[in-house]
Amino acid sequence: MRLRADRDRCVGAGMCALTAPGVFDQDDEEGLVEVLDAAPAPEHRAAARMAVGLCPAGAIALVPVEATGS
Repeated sequence: MRLRADRDRCVGAGMCALTAPGVFDQDDEEGLVEVLDAAPAPEHRAAARMAVGLCPAGAIALVPVEATGS
């Protein structure tokens, strides 16, 4: 599991950082998503998946490891 964020789509709602604070944060300047851990540990994966589904802008996505080549 890998995570990818599109900061151009992000609206700064903060649902990702609230749902999975060990995986996501928001920058101080614009409040846009920052991925802290693109390959979260197993104990953070459920929260990361939930954050992807809760993002109102669809700015974060799960990318299969096979598709990233790593």
